[in-house]
Amino acid sequence: MRESTLIVSGKRKTAIAKASIKAGSGKITINKIPYENLNTFQRLLIKEPVEIASKTLGNFNFDITVSVTGGGNEGQIEAARLAIAKAVVGFTKSAELKKAIVEYDRNMLVADIRRKEPYKPGDSKARSKRQKSYR
Repeated sequence: MRESTLIVSGKRKTAIAKASIKAGSGKITINKIPYENLNTFQRLLIKEPVEIASKTLGNFNFDITVSVTGGGNEGQIEAARLAIAKAVVGFTKSAELKKAIVEYDRNMLVADIRRKEPYKPGDSKARSKRQKSYR
């Protein structure tokens, strides 16, 4: 029997995270680094979907490998968090878990699609034009 693996992606700003989940012992690695080695706030962000899943399902026996590219440090962590939450919900197919995650923080399952507005032609900024004064 082939071992089932699910691959899910998550985006935040310009960071893109791809998470692959399979049945295992609960190991989570982000860019080949165990998430326990991240700094405190990043570790807490990654741990949120894991804690909700373990409370709702009773256990967390999945191995998740996340590879993140692009963006900055915080954007990458938030993209990984989104990918992990989507992967756990997709792998377990649990409506109860999905409801619990959405009640806690909707941004764990729904990507924030806001992007930088492009510059307008003939101007140096995206929004208001430079003022012109006749003296």
